[in-house]
Amino acid sequence: MSREFNVTLSERLGKLPPYLFAELDRLKSKAISEGKDVIDLGIGDPDTPTPEHIIEALRKTAGNPENHRYPSYIGMKIFREACSKWVKKRFGVSFNPDNEVISLIGSKEAVANIPFAFVNPGDTVLIPSPGYPVYTSGTIFCGGTQHIMPLKAENKFLPDFKIISENVLKNTKLMFLNYPNNPTSVTAEIDFYREAVELAYKYNIIICHDAAYSETAFGGYKAPSIFNVDGARDVAIELHSFSKTYNMTGWRVGFAIGNEKIVGGLAKIKTNVDSGVFQAIQYAAIEAMENGEKDIEMMAEIYSGRRKVMEDGLKRAGFSVTPSRATFYMWIPCPKGYDSKKLSSKILEEAAIVTTPGVGFGEYGEGYIRFALTSDKKRLEEACDRLARLKL
Repeated sequence: MSREFNVTLSERLGKLPPYLFAELDRLKSKAISEGKDVIDLGIGDPDTPTPEHIIEALRKTAGNPENHRYPSYIGMKIFREACSKWVKKRFGVSFNPDNEVISLIGSKEAVANIPFAFVNPGDTVLIPSPGYPVYTSGTIFCGGTQHIMPLKAENKFLPDFKIISENVLKNTKLMFLNYPNNPTSVTAEIDFYREAVELAYKYNIIICHDAAYSETAFGGYKAPSIFNVDGARDVAIELHSFSKTYNMTGWRVGFAIGNEKIVGGLAKIKTNVDSGVFQAIQYAAIEAMENGEKDIEMMAEIYSGRRKVMEDGLKRAGFSVTPSRATFYMWIPCPKGYDSKKLSSKILEEAAIVTTPGVGFGEYGEGYIRFALTSDKKRLEEACDRLARLKL
């Protein structure tokens, strides 16, 4: 007997835009199936391996049966202590590992989960555009209302808090910030964070600072923490990731630090939706924090060299390039006559290079494409040669 069964997705899923990187994977696979030699400069996934001493720490601890049981929801105490020590050494600020630090299964899950802890249906969340797409999806899932903060070149890709209306601010519960920034690669300094903290105090807004790229910097630049601003401890939580810092994207580990009540709210969500980070991975992350400073310096040198290759090559191909000092992205304006999807499609179809259309990061990403420096110099030089042959 034949019966019909209908599967209907929830309304919240219907509100989501197509996930950008899933579409990029589809287009890349299509190009490869056509026999093209594809250079993937789309997704920000480091191509260099996790340092061997970190892998060895995993090997040593993965076989211990004590690590095969359910881990702590908030992370082993020795992991949280190591995070606290790393933050103290790097930023000069102290956090109590008992109640101001928790482990994360990568910072992405914290971005998605934190709205559930503080945002009720109808509450406003301030979201940068262009910005990481999960800021939007996490807000939609919990029933929040997003208010877009445009990041424009004329304002150095920083949000202009003065243009947000009083009514919006009074209804706002949470604000996402992300510097060094994905996708624009720009940085923010203490004065900006000071302004953000003052706004948060005035309107009782929680700041979630996504600092996933804090260690991917060049030329001696050191990105500050939001906690280098007086008063930030009362209003903020900061997310740190091992993915880009130590080439550990697939390991899924990070940590959050900040105000005890904000960290505690995120922890309550996590205890109900996940079971923590595998302890052997936490031991590997401890090794990274304690002995990975040279790894960070090595990666900075590699990305700095790659950036120089791409800057020179993109200029030669006729693109406008603004130098940056952090992240492994390049945010490039589209030439006249192209929107971001049209340009990305042309580059993929005619040069077999995967780039990311800026509109995938939100309305204010239109007019730009993003290149990720996640291929070696030889491939980047080849990419630049192909771009120079394009007729734009």
